[in-house]
Amino acid sequence: MPTFRYSAFNTGGAEVTGTVDAPTLNEARVQLKQKGLYAKEIAPADEKGSKGVFRSRVSVPELSLATRRLATLLGSAVPVYEAVATLWEQEAPGELKRVLGRVRDRLAEGKGLAESLGAEPAVFGQSYVGMVAAGEASGALEVVLERLAEFQEDQAEVRSRITTALVYPSMMVVVGTSVMLFLLAFVVPKIAAVFEQNKAALPLITVVLIKLSTGIRKGWWILAILAVGAVAVFKRASKDERFLRRRDRVLLKFPMIGNLWRRLVLSRFAKVLGLLLASGVPIIKALEITGEAVVNREYRSFIQEAKETLIQGGSLSSALKGSPLFPPLLVHMAAVGEKGGELDQMLMKAGGAFEKEFNSTITKSMALLEPFLVLGMGLCVGFVVIAVLLPIMQLNELVK
Repeated sequence: MPTFRYSAFNTGGAEVTGTVDAPTLNEARVQLKQKGLYAKEIAPADEKGSKGVFRSRVSVPELSLATRRLATLLGSAVPVYEAVATLWEQEAPGELKRVLGRVRDRLAEGKGLAESLGAEPAVFGQSYVGMVAAGEASGALEVVLERLAEFQEDQAEVRSRITTALVYPSMMVVVGTSVMLFLLAFVVPKIAAVFEQNKAALPLITVVLIKLSTGIRKGWWILAILAVGAVAVFKRASKDERFLRRRDRVLLKFPMIGNLWRRLVLSRFAKVLGLLLASGVPIIKALEITGEAVVNREYRSFIQEAKETLIQGGSLSSALKGSPLFPPLLVHMAAVGEKGGELDQMLMKAGGAFEKEFNSTITKSMALLEPFLVLGMGLCVGFVVIAVLLPIMQLNELVK
């Protein structure tokens, strides 16, 4: 539902500002009149760039820092509205400040914190809002926000580790590809012209190189069309749920990538579910929220089945045991947690264990990948060098 920002006068003549959720502009005016407010100005809330290509996003580190600050303020007995207003005042201009401003306005209208955050789904996910709602209901909002901040900091660290690990290989691929294209498009044609003038018989490797160079120079537009077409087809296919689920299933079976992704998904599943349970969210609702937080559709589908098993009176461990997607370690820890009444703690321990495995695996994988990339670049450049030097050596022999 659209959000409108308004400036209005109350019955006492004082000017007030805020936001109102309504399907249309006229409906927003009606709601203001019902509250005894006379609209001076009303317009769609400023969400500039929210649908653009260069959309401004709130980063995980920004959100985790704001969450921790909010927990600190609430722990100091500051009321929720004042705490959010303080965060808004301290925040530098940007998307997060605009979001905090809208949350503050909703709180001023008498809405709860969870409801106010839930109106910003692009920033606050279901798991975040669900935990805040549970914290409000139990009176332990400060504790819940501290847990949320810790979880987000862990997620930010994982993302940073992935980004750092991919920087060097990505740069090598880009540089290597650029060098090869430059050689094939500009250097090889000049050398080929020299060979043609001498009308010497060329080695097979040199003929292949020249044909490859000619193909790139004359058929680059075909390659460009194919690339654009492939991107368009992929974007269209990405809207098909069956394609996305098939893609997720295939990725799980990929060597190295599948192993990494499986550990990352298991870590997120166990940590999110454990945090929700520790915050007082009922297990059925917690599983539903966790399913939305897990990005892999194979896992998401099975979590839905597990939820149905629990509705029928089954246990979480028995539901997980029925799928090869969940390793025996997680199943065993869930069973122990259920028996001891510490399911949330056991799940969070399991999530931490999978995260450590992921970190260890990605470090080893990158250590193995880098030599292969260097070898691949060396082979490509070596192919060009040999293809150029062989006919030159033959010409020298003929001259002698």
